[in-house]
Amino acid sequence: MVALANALTEAYFRVRQASLALAAPLSAEDCCVQSMADASPVKWHLAHTTWFFETFVLEAFEPGFVPFHPAFRELFNSYYHGVGSRHPRAQRGLITRPGLTQVLDYRAQVDARLQALLAGPCAQRLCTLVELGLQHEQQHQELMLTDIKHLLSCNPLLPAYAPGPQRAVESPPADMRWLPLVAGLCEIGHAGAGFAFDNELPRHRVYLGACALASRPVSNAEYQAFVEAGGYAQSAHWLAEGWDWLQAQGRTAPLYWQRRPQGGWAEFSLYGLQDLQSAQPVTHLSYYEADAYARWAGARLPTEAEWECAAVQFAWATETGVQRLHPRAGAEDSMGAGEVWEWTQSSYAPYPGFRPAEGAVGEYNGKFMVNQYVLRGGSCASPPGHLRPSYRNFFPAGACWQFAGLRLARDA
Repeated sequence: MVALANALTEAYFRVRQASLALAAPLSAEDCCVQSMADASPVKWHLAHTTWFFETFVLEAFEPGFVPFHPAFRELFNSYYHGVGSRHPRAQRGLITRPGLTQVLDYRAQVDARLQALLAGPCAQRLCTLVELGLQHEQQHQELMLTDIKHLLSCNPLLPAYAPGPQRAVESPPADMRWLPLVAGLCEIGHAGAGFAFDNELPRHRVYLGACALASRPVSNAEYQAFVEAGGYAQSAHWLAEGWDWLQAQGRTAPLYWQRRPQGGWAEFSLYGLQDLQSAQPVTHLSYYEADAYARWAGARLPTEAEWECAAVQFAWATETGVQRLHPRAGAEDSMGAGEVWEWTQSSYAPYPGFRPAEGAVGEYNGKFMVNQYVLRGGSCASPPGHLRPSYRNFFPAGACWQFAGLRLARDA
């Protein structure tokens, strides 16, 4: 257990510093503003991830526990009804106080107390909760990037979060091939050692019909052909609810795409407004848009079982580099993590035999298993080492501020 505690301590400070590094390019004003109800201010993310460790770890295991500030229990609670009252999600941007400096003091104090706690005897339950807290914070690191991107896109100056990389000569994406899956039983869900969220369990068998998945995600150029062909003006490609969403949004192209006055397309990114790169995976699609494109292309979205079985069979590719700010074009086939989350046609539901954990921590995933769809793979903004083939992300069908694209599937 000593070795485990030491490894956890190292991982704890590595993950916590990564969050601060993501906030470093931002001003205090940037960190306080909320651009829409689905997004949260960066300051709130920094405080909430700290709240998680204070509430679920320190309060349970620290002798003589005293909260940093009693009001923080409600201010920075996200959705844990078992913990108590919560500040309304859509009003997180109104929390101008505490200021960013006090939130950073909050993080520093909780970090010091966690270090002292992990220096002593480390019970299995303590280690399990710390590991869950780290995985939780990594999820929020990706949300920090997507939320600040949406915020900056609302600024008429279209400011960049970070300087863009040197633009290389764009090479075309790999030719799209079809990866065949034979009919039969396949096992999905987390297996073996290592962390997994409860929604990845239990591992179980599913039957797959014969089908094939595309060897890479759909590119900007391929999706642009759908846009230019009038795909956003033809109801035949859209689910009825998707068509209603499209009309209500007034959308004629993916989020962050802009037509250049002189022709062509630009795309707002965390590097600012840039020319649309045809070979890069299309991103920031809603489920409705992904489904409409698949219908237009004479294909469909894969199920999550098809996706996971294909990822295992065709060499799951784990990105081991640094967290990036925009998807890259894959020079080779990529069945796995690293560029855009990929919508599946599977509703987010419990696996057979699923049991949420007891207590407030059990609210982490189970209560959201309704009216959402599963995304698989991972994105450029996912922290390194955070993903695996069984990972289940999930969002409502209209969500498009995440780095979400699609991979085509078709029946054999």
